[in-house]
Amino acid sequence: MKTFTTNLTAAALAVASFSALAAKPAVVYDTAGKFDKSFNEAVFRNGVEVFKKEKGVDVREFEPQNEAQREQGLRRLAGRGFSPIVAVGFNMASAVEKVAAEYPDTQFTIIDMVIDKPNVQSVVFKEHEGSFLVGALAAKVSKTNTVGFVGGMDIPLIRKFACGYEQGAVYANADTKVLQNMTGSTPAAFADPAKGSELAKSQFSQGADVIYAAAGGTGLGVYQAAKDAGKYAIGVDSNQNHLQPGTMLTSMVKKVGAVAYSTWEEGMDGTWQPGIKALGLKEDSVDWAQDEHNASLITPELKAYVDGIKADIISGKITVHDYMSDNTCNY
Repeated sequence: MKTFTTNLTAAALAVASFSALAAKPAVVYDTAGKFDKSFNEAVFRNGVEVFKKEKGVDVREFEPQNEAQREQGLRRLAGRGFSPIVAVGFNMASAVEKVAAEYPDTQFTIIDMVIDKPNVQSVVFKEHEGSFLVGALAAKVSKTNTVGFVGGMDIPLIRKFACGYEQGAVYANADTKVLQNMTGSTPAAFADPAKGSELAKSQFSQGADVIYAAAGGTGLGVYQAAKDAGKYAIGVDSNQNHLQPGTMLTSMVKKVGAVAYSTWEEGMDGTWQPGIKALGLKEDSVDWAQDEHNASLITPELKAYVDGIKADIISGKITVHDYMSDNTCNY
């Protein structure tokens, strides 16, 4: 029995070792590229780089230059045996759905979209919860009782950010007015800093003194406009406080890098599973950012106030309406 047990243990270790060696993690960014200072870069900085440092395993990266290359990149990686493959962003949905059907033995994880395939893991976030926090902070800091929101592409996902932000602002101050603009109706709306600046200036002229941008690269124009006007801006996805220190009030962080890391880790240890993961404040997957770049803007009282709201959302005392549950911002 002892010999059998020893042999069984050795076999299990061999299988585990083989699984780790066989894992070939990969990522396909969206067309904004891995240095977009936002969503994609969060996957690169907090996922790819950390995974390589801690696991000693390289992650194969692909940066498509246009929409057609999303599918081409996924197919090339799957054909070469890479798995799990992380697809960054909802724009990858049609490509993942098609290529996952062609390569049923390859594991795919898509961020920000749900795809019902037996070899696809879909990771979505409760952005409305994190946006509620920064909305409350914005309303508390505002001296004009007017705050703004600039979204990228006008889709339900971005409306979800806007609705959470509005709820938080009104919760903190019922008299708060929330100005809202979307940049456009195509993916190009996430890469138009000039338009972002124009929309921010318009909102500032209407009395806003804090603007939250959920607009990818377009947000860079919002942050510059806030800096120029001596107003506040709020970043999104990755911690963007460092982009304009002193006028970036905070950032609503989505821990997409950690999701990518866990996907590849699960692939290595054999625990990767298809299905849906919905991650929010309780799962420590969305939050508001505090660091040396905004330390002077966040008083201990403000921090305690926002952290209290965070605890109440996690406990269920505060319920934040999810725009995507019924495509309305009725709350």
